[in-house]
Amino acid sequence: MRVLVAMSGGVDSSVAAALLQAQGHEVVGATMKLWGGRSDSGCCSVADVLDARRVADRLGIEHHTFSLTEAFEESVVAPYVAGHAAGRTPNPCVECNRHLKFDRFLERALRLGFDAVATGHHARVERDAGGQVRLLRGADRQKDQSYVLAVLERAQLQRSLFPVGTMTKPEVRRMAERLGLSTAAKPDSQDVCFVARHGEGSGRKGFLAPRVELHPGRVVEASTGAVVGQVDAVELVTVGQRRGLGPNGAASGARRYALEVDVANRTVLVGGEEELLVRRHPLEQRTWVGDALALGTEVLVQSSAHGQTRRAVLEEGGVRLLDPARAVAPGQLVACYVGDQVVGSGIVAAQGAAAGISASPAG
Repeated sequence: MRVLVAMSGGVDSSVAAALLQAQGHEVVGATMKLWGGRSDSGCCSVADVLDARRVADRLGIEHHTFSLTEAFEESVVAPYVAGHAAGRTPNPCVECNRHLKFDRFLERALRLGFDAVATGHHARVERDAGGQVRLLRGADRQKDQSYVLAVLERAQLQRSLFPVGTMTKPEVRRMAERLGLSTAAKPDSQDVCFVARHGEGSGRKGFLAPRVELHPGRVVEASTGAVVGQVDAVELVTVGQRRGLGPNGAASGARRYALEVDVANRTVLVGGEEELLVRRHPLEQRTWVGDALALGTEVLVQSSAHGQTRRAVLEEGGVRLLDPARAVAPGQLVACYVGDQVVGSGIVAAQGAAAGISASPAG
């Protein structure tokens, strides 16, 4: 089988290429050059392209660089900026998987005559006797990346391989060391690739300020309507946030959390932790890995890459939680599981503070 490996310059994709080569596949490596701005850091940077090339040379395989900067700007960066401008908290890594790695990259691979693409994600794809695929958690629960792949559909997974999904991270590093790969001890990327992490003005604010107007906003106590503080940029506040909201604590000294971000009125509603609890996650952009599950089906939902799973029931327009949980910021992904199997996902839609328990009795 001819396999095009998306080599990010990290140890996982390096070992993925080595494993496929050892299995006798015809392997070619390719690195996506996605971001070329002055904050060229994180995954898919110039340094990562060089690291991937060194690994390919060590393995004796071809290596190519695909420039997808325009597609990345259009499908990932621009929606990220627009999301923050609307008071949402987008997940650019999820959208990169959706639009770049398993869309543009896969499309190019098939056009070039490859049978499949492979990445270094810690996840597993299993095929049943009929050839249908299932997406499962990676063997290493600490490094499981099935959450960020929950937007993929069956047709994409049919052509996708995750060779390190059955390995633990220490096993991956030991194999890379045995093979003499230069990425064996390379740290995992932690940053959003296009958000600078260096010097004054770095981080989200440093990236967004030249691209969208940021506005100061009021911090308002949800239960009383009293103004209790202010923020420098309402567009940078995330639902569930505690820090950076001015004097944090009402007369009782209780901690306050962002319950709702209203960019149009430049207002952040805050309240106690109990007011942050909800019984429902409204979802849009619903996707299914396979066939859509029936409404009323019980699933496990996960709202961050390594977050806790919670029991929920599928319903029209979202999921109903069987036990109350913290609200998830609009723009974030909620992945749905049945056991270890990813069955689908959705993006959290905006919901007001009134969705909290105090105003939404259990049904």
